[in-house]
Amino acid sequence: MLNGQKPLAKFVGGEGRFPELVLCYIRMFDRHVAAGRFVRRDEIIQSPRGPIHYIYFALPDEGWRIQAMIDLMARPGPWAREKEGEEGSVLGYTDEQNDLWLSLRYPIG
Repeated sequence: MLNGQKPLAKFVGGEGRFPELVLCYIRMFDRHVAAGRFVRRDEIIQSPRGPIHYIYFALPDEGWRIQAMIDLMARPGPWAREKEGEEGSVLGYTDEQNDLWLSLRYPIG
């Protein structure tokens, strides 16, 4: 993210149950938030298995991606190729990167 190649990062875990290694990464990202290089947004979603904690980090000019990701995750319907492709786009992957990932994740035939 610091070199501008990736505009959005997302961490997901059970509320209060991120592994220590993930917390280490989150603390590293938080240092960039404190310096004004990233913005952060936390969302807690209730699920049948308990609360799920989403932590989003974005470049300041790319903060719109956080809401776009939240909206995508909240959209009804099954998670499938279309939503996965949209997720890749919101995360900032190129069309070529998305196409490659989708061809591996959802092979045709």
